[in-house]
Amino acid sequence: MSLLERNLKRPTLHKLSELCEVMDVHPLTLLTLAYAGDSTRKADALLAQVRRELAALLGGHGAP
Repeated sequence: MSLLERNLKRPTLHKLSELCEVMDVHPLTLLTLAYAGDSTRKADALLAQVRRELAALLGGHGAP
């Protein structure tokens, strides 16, 4: 964990998943935090973008 905190190592998706299990949060939560920081406005915009992209990838099925 110390290596990650000091930016000396980057976690794999598998390690990210394991970390999230221990922290009891969804991996998307940590990724959102990484991209949006503590800005709720940026987090809302990012999640809206994800919803749009999911809808496009799914052809409009399965996403509101």
